Amino acid sequence: MQTHDDVSGRGRPAGQPAPRLVALVVDDEPPARDELGYLLGRDERIGEVHLAGSGAEALQLLGERAVDVVFCDISMPGLDGLEVARAAAEQDTAPSFVFVTAHDAHAVDAFELQATDYVLKPVREERLAEAVRRVVDSRPAAPATRSPAEEDEVIPVELAGVTTFVRRSAVIYAQAQGDYTRLHTRDSNHLVRIPLSTLEERWSAAGFARIHRSTLVSLRHITQVRNDRGHTTVMLGPLELQVSRRHTRALRDRLGRPGETRRREAP
Repeated sequence: MQTHDDVSGRGRPAGQPAPRLVALVVDDEPPARDELGYLLGRDERIGEVHLAGSGAEALQLLGERAVDVVFCDISMPGLDGLEVARAAAEQDTAPSFVFVTAHDAHAVDAFELQATDYVLKPVREERLAEAVRRVVDSRPAAPATRSPAEEDEVIPVELAGVTTFVRRSAVIYAQAQGDYTRLHTRDSNHLVRIPLSTLEERWSAAGFARIHRSTLVSLRHITQVRNDRGHTTVMLGPLELQVSRRHTRALRDRLGRPGETRRREAP
């Protein structure tokens, strides 16, 4: 089994996202197999290309990893391409099949197996790109994903053999402690082995902002922003935290209020 690295070369149509398919090329003739793998590697909609030299090798690979589409020759020693497709169809998540062959005699059999396309050799890059398009169009639409703000992350905290689950929405602010971070809620705090920089990246879209090199706060818990002689602080209910000069402008931009003082009702 061989693998071609992802090679970008073909621009995707305007407005069309690249699904980054995992492809498997099956052909007992090395020149044809390598050429097809090379052409697929040039298509930005293909993320990985794996190569197999026989039907048996293809089925072994399909049993070991998830593959989105198989580009398969039909006439091969041992298991032919049609037999590979029949066996693959028994899998829980069967890949799409595109048959690539020098003969059109098996077209009817191929489409009875619900092949996505049937490409004749020698393969032209434009024709192969059309086959990839048909594969992309035939795949079910991905379920709508929830935004980070809508998805409430749960952080497991281990202490003395007890696991506590802390919801991100309950965190008022977080403070760095070396490679650890202490999460503060209204009534407790929890030490987790996650760097503050990692939480900042993960939680930014969910309404958390850095106010100091060691402090990350939940914007929805800020009740006031105060400025006294150039020194900025935020109030989280009765708690007051310092905002560094470096982070003051970014905080005001995130809050959408350029003024020096911001008051709101506590949640």
